[in-house]
Amino acid sequence: MTEIRHIVFDIGKVLIHYDPNLPFSRLIPDAAQRQWFFDNVCTHDWNIEQDRGRTWDEAEALLIAEHPDHAENIRNFRRHWHEMVPHAYNDSVTIMETLIDDGRDVTMLTNFASDTFDEARQRFAFLNRPRGVTVSGEIGLIKPDKAIYDHHVASFDLEPAATLFIDDSQKNVEGARAAGWQSVLFTDAGMLRADLVRYGIGV
Repeated sequence: MTEIRHIVFDIGKVLIHYDPNLPFSRLIPDAAQRQWFFDNVCTHDWNIEQDRGRTWDEAEALLIAEHPDHAENIRNFRRHWHEMVPHAYNDSVTIMETLIDDGRDVTMLTNFASDTFDEARQRFAFLNRPRGVTVSGEIGLIKPDKAIYDHHVASFDLEPAATLFIDDSQKNVEGARAAGWQSVLFTDAGMLRADLVRYGIGV
Protein backbone atom coordinates (compact mmCIF):
# COMPACT_ATOMS: atom_id res chain seq x y z
CA MET A 1 0.00 0.00 0.00
CA THR A 2 1.38 3.40 -1.04
CA GLU A 3 2.27 5.71 1.83
CA ILE A 4 -0.35 8.43 2.28
CA ARG A 5 1.05 11.92 1.74
CA HIS A 6 -2.15 13.83 1.03
CA ILE A 7 -5.43 13.76 2.98
CA VAL A 8 -8.60 15.17 1.44
CA PHE A 9 -11.76 15.85 3.47
CA ASP A 10 -15.32 16.16 2.27
CA ILE A 11 -17.22 18.82 4.26
CA GLY A 12 -20.97 18.17 4.56
CA LYS A 13 -21.74 15.41 7.10
CA VAL A 14 -18.00 14.96 7.71
CA LEU A 15 -16.97 18.33 9.19
CA ILE A 16 -20.32 20.13 9.44
CA HIS A 17 -23.87 18.87 9.91
CA TYR A 18 -26.42 19.24 7.10
CA ASP A 19 -30.13 18.47 7.31
CA PRO A 20 -32.85 20.27 5.29
CA ASN A 21 -35.46 18.90 7.68
CA LEU A 22 -34.31 21.27 10.40
CA PRO A 23 -36.05 24.38 9.04
CA PHE A 24 -38.67 22.49 7.06
CA SER A 25 -40.00 20.62 10.09
CA ARG A 26 -41.23 24.05 11.12
CA LEU A 27 -42.17 25.30 7.63
CA ILE A 28 -44.04 22.09 6.69
CA PRO A 29 -44.99 20.51 10.04
CA ASP A 30 -46.78 17.51 8.56
CA ALA A 31 -44.13 14.80 8.05
CA ALA A 32 -45.86 13.19 5.05
CA GLN A 33 -46.32 16.54 3.27
CA ARG A 34 -42.71 17.48 4.00
CA GLN A 35 -41.44 14.20 2.57
CA TRP A 36 -43.60 14.72 -0.53
CA PHE A 37 -42.07 18.18 -0.95
CA PHE A 38 -38.53 16.78 -0.82
CA ASP A 39 -39.42 13.85 -3.08
CA ASN A 40 -41.22 15.92 -5.71
CA VAL A 41 -40.27 19.61 -5.47
CA CYS A 42 -36.96 20.49 -3.80
CA THR A 43 -35.42 17.11 -4.61
CA HIS A 44 -31.85 15.91 -4.19
CA ASP A 45 -31.41 16.00 -7.98
CA TRP A 46 -32.64 19.62 -8.09
CA ASN A 47 -30.32 20.67 -5.27
CA ILE A 48 -27.25 18.95 -6.73
CA GLU A 49 -27.47 21.22 -9.77
CA GLN A 50 -26.73 24.20 -7.51
CA ASP A 51 -23.69 22.22 -6.36
CA ARG A 52 -22.80 21.98 -10.06
CA GLY A 53 -22.99 25.76 -10.41
CA ARG A 54 -26.58 26.63 -11.32
CA THR A 55 -27.70 29.88 -9.67
CA TRP A 56 -30.38 29.85 -7.02
CA ASP A 57 -32.42 32.37 -9.04
CA GLU A 58 -32.50 29.99 -12.00
CA ALA A 59 -33.17 26.98 -9.79
CA GLU A 60 -36.07 28.68 -8.02
CA ALA A 61 -37.57 29.98 -11.27
CA LEU A 62 -37.56 26.48 -12.80
CA LEU A 63 -39.37 24.95 -9.83
CA ILE A 64 -41.81 27.78 -9.32
CA ALA A 65 -42.87 27.44 -12.97
CA GLU A 66 -43.60 23.74 -12.33
CA HIS A 67 -45.00 24.09 -8.80
CA PRO A 68 -46.43 27.62 -8.41
CA ASP A 69 -48.43 26.61 -5.33
CA HIS A 70 -45.15 25.86 -3.54
CA ALA A 71 -43.34 29.06 -4.52
CA GLU A 72 -42.78 30.27 -0.98
CA ASN A 73 -41.28 27.02 0.27
CA ILE A 74 -39.13 26.74 -2.86
CA ARG A 75 -37.64 30.13 -1.97
CA ASN A 76 -37.39 29.03 1.66
CA PHE A 77 -34.85 26.35 0.74
CA ARG A 78 -32.12 28.92 0.12
CA ARG A 79 -33.59 31.49 2.51
CA HIS A 80 -33.29 29.08 5.45
CA TRP A 81 -30.15 27.27 4.33
CA HIS A 82 -28.23 28.57 7.34
CA GLU A 83 -30.55 26.56 9.61
CA MET A 84 -29.68 23.36 7.72
CA VAL A 85 -26.04 23.59 8.87
CA PRO A 86 -26.39 24.26 12.61
CA HIS A 87 -23.06 23.00 13.92
CA ALA A 88 -19.70 21.42 13.23
CA TYR A 89 -18.72 17.85 14.01
CA ASN A 90 -16.15 18.89 16.59
CA ASP A 91 -14.45 15.50 16.88
CA SER A 92 -13.89 15.39 13.11
CA VAL A 93 -12.64 18.98 13.09
CA THR A 94 -10.18 18.10 15.85
CA ILE A 95 -8.83 15.24 13.74
CA MET A 96 -8.42 17.51 10.71
CA GLU A 97 -6.74 20.26 12.70
CA THR A 98 -4.41 17.76 14.40
CA LEU A 99 -3.35 16.47 10.99
CA ILE A 100 -2.63 20.04 9.85
CA ASP A 101 -0.74 20.83 13.06
CA ASP A 102 1.31 17.66 12.56
CA GLY A 103 2.42 18.97 9.17
CA ARG A 104 0.20 16.74 7.03
CA ASP A 105 -0.94 17.99 3.64
CA VAL A 106 -4.69 18.52 4.04
CA THR A 107 -7.13 19.82 1.43
CA MET A 108 -10.91 19.62 0.96
CA LEU A 109 -13.12 18.50 -1.92
CA THR A 110 -16.82 19.24 -1.65
CA ASN A 111 -20.11 19.28 -3.52
CA PHE A 112 -21.29 22.73 -2.45
CA ALA A 113 -22.96 25.73 -4.10
CA SER A 114 -20.45 28.56 -4.26
CA ASP A 115 -22.51 31.11 -2.35
CA THR A 116 -23.48 28.79 0.48
CA PHE A 117 -19.87 27.64 0.77
CA ASP A 118 -18.79 31.26 1.19
CA GLU A 119 -21.36 31.55 3.98
CA ALA A 120 -20.14 28.33 5.61
CA ARG A 121 -16.55 29.57 5.47
CA GLN A 122 -17.51 32.73 7.32
CA ARG A 123 -19.34 30.75 10.00
CA PHE A 124 -16.84 27.92 10.45
CA ALA A 125 -13.30 29.31 10.64
CA PHE A 126 -11.69 25.86 10.50
CA LEU A 127 -12.71 25.61 6.83
CA ASN A 128 -9.95 28.14 6.14
CA ARG A 129 -7.20 26.02 7.73
CA PRO A 130 -6.47 23.38 5.05
CA ARG A 131 -4.11 24.20 2.16
CA GLY A 132 -7.04 24.67 -0.16
CA VAL A 133 -10.44 23.47 -1.34
CA THR A 134 -12.17 22.44 -4.55
CA VAL A 135 -15.80 23.60 -4.49
CA SER A 136 -17.99 21.92 -7.09
CA GLY A 137 -20.16 24.99 -7.65
CA GLU A 138 -17.12 27.07 -8.58
CA ILE A 139 -15.86 24.72 -11.31
CA GLY A 140 -19.04 23.10 -12.70
CA LEU A 141 -18.07 19.55 -11.73
CA ILE A 142 -19.48 17.30 -9.01
CA LYS A 143 -18.56 14.11 -7.20
CA PRO A 144 -18.59 11.25 -8.01
CA ASP A 145 -17.57 12.23 -11.58
CA LYS A 146 -13.91 11.37 -12.17
CA ALA A 147 -13.25 14.81 -13.62
CA ILE A 148 -13.56 16.57 -10.25
CA TYR A 149 -11.02 14.26 -8.60
CA ASP A 150 -8.63 14.80 -11.51
CA HIS A 151 -9.19 18.56 -11.22
CA HIS A 152 -8.33 18.45 -7.52
CA VAL A 153 -5.17 16.44 -8.20
CA ALA A 154 -4.03 18.94 -10.83
CA SER A 155 -4.94 21.98 -8.70
CA PHE A 156 -2.99 20.83 -5.64
CA ASP A 157 -0.26 18.72 -7.26
CA LEU A 158 -1.31 15.48 -5.56
CA GLU A 159 -0.23 11.94 -6.35
CA PRO A 160 -3.52 10.00 -6.59
CA ALA A 161 -2.18 6.74 -5.14
CA ALA A 162 -0.74 8.66 -2.16
CA THR A 163 -4.02 10.50 -1.52
CA LEU A 164 -6.58 9.45 1.11
CA PHE A 165 -10.12 10.78 0.64
CA ILE A 166 -12.70 10.91 3.45
CA ASP A 167 -16.38 11.18 2.46
CA ASP A 168 -19.75 10.17 3.94
CA SER A 169 -21.13 8.97 0.58
CA GLN A 170 -20.24 5.50 -0.69
CA LYS A 171 -20.67 6.71 -4.29
CA ASN A 172 -18.10 9.45 -3.72
CA VAL A 173 -15.72 7.02 -2.02
CA GLU A 174 -15.99 4.71 -5.03
CA GLY A 175 -15.53 7.69 -7.36
CA ALA A 176 -12.26 8.54 -5.63
CA ARG A 177 -11.05 4.95 -5.93
CA ALA A 178 -11.93 4.95 -9.63
CA ALA A 179 -9.70 8.03 -9.95
CA GLY A 180 -6.82 6.11 -8.39
CA TRP A 181 -7.11 7.48 -4.84
CA GLN A 182 -7.28 5.65 -1.54
CA SER A 183 -10.61 6.38 0.15
CA VAL A 184 -12.59 5.64 3.31
CA LEU A 185 -16.27 5.99 4.14
CA PHE A 186 -16.90 8.39 7.02
CA THR A 187 -19.40 7.26 9.65
CA ASP A 188 -18.04 8.90 12.81
CA ALA A 189 -14.82 10.32 14.25
CA GLY A 190 -13.95 7.13 16.12
CA MET A 191 -14.05 5.05 12.95
CA LEU A 192 -12.09 7.73 11.09
CA ARG A 193 -9.31 7.56 13.70
CA ALA A 194 -9.20 3.79 13.26
CA ASP A 195 -9.11 4.14 9.46
CA LEU A 196 -6.25 6.64 9.68
CA VAL A 197 -4.28 4.29 11.94
CA ARG A 198 -4.84 1.54 9.38
CA TYR A 199 -3.13 3.81 6.84
CA GLY A 200 -0.26 4.50 9.22
CA ILE A 201 -1.49 7.91 10.35
CA GLY A 202 -1.91 8.46 14.09
CA VAL A 203 -3.97 11.37 15.44
